[in-house]
Amino acid sequence: MLSIIIPVLNEAEKIGTLLNKLPKKFSGKYRAEIIFVDGGSTDGTQAIISEFKNKMAQPRKFFSVTLISSEKGRAKQMNEGANHASTEILYFLHADSIPPKNFDKYIISEVNKGNPAGCFRMKFDSGHWWLKITGWFTRFNWKISRGGDQSQFITKQLFREIGGFDETYTIYEDNILIDELYKRKKFVVIPKQITTSARLYERNGVWKLQYHFLAIYLKRWLGANAEDLYGYYLKNVKKLN
Repeated sequence: MLSIIIPVLNEAEKIGTLLNKLPKKFSGKYRAEIIFVDGGSTDGTQAIISEFKNKMAQPRKFFSVTLISSEKGRAKQMNEGANHASTEILYFLHADSIPPKNFDKYIISEVNKGNPAGCFRMKFDSGHWWLKITGWFTRFNWKISRGGDQSQFITKQLFREIGGFDETYTIYEDNILIDELYKRKKFVVIPKQITTSARLYERNGVWKLQYHFLAIYLKRWLGANAEDLYGYYLKNVKKLN
């Protein structure tokens, strides 16, 4: 009843944590499939996922594991995962984020209530006071408080209606989809926390990265296109891959 779609690219350093914790987060009440979409990893990520897949190959009641390949680009990878999904509920999860216990139950419950899209609240795996405040604000159903790190569930019907993720965006693709959902007033925030890595803040510095993320948000609001946003990101943010 649920397809978990996880785009990966050179995630060997972090993917083990997700593979260890994710199976323990299912409620066990519903069937699910985990679809990893690799964008051309060269650091052994595929091998780690394949080992996990083989380990999980024994008969299981509630989830299966699939590894597919795609062109590089998170929007492209997530769209490819959606194309392979066999269920009617899609759940997009970043490789460095861990959903809350029983996440599948909460998502399916919201869809059954008539809510076709939404996310969880978020907290960083960091004790930095500003990141704690940032996480606290994700409890509010405000568009400015949203981001891909909070994960995204959406029905396949609504996802197709919107047209999926806009593949012209190399960054900010999550927010473009979220913009469309808020326009349609179809978004809920589940009052449970997903835990996401603060590694990009640790690499760039909290204040520097927060400044650049705000600048990207404002540039988009003022009409900057996908190429302009990515150019700014490349110039000012140290990437993980």
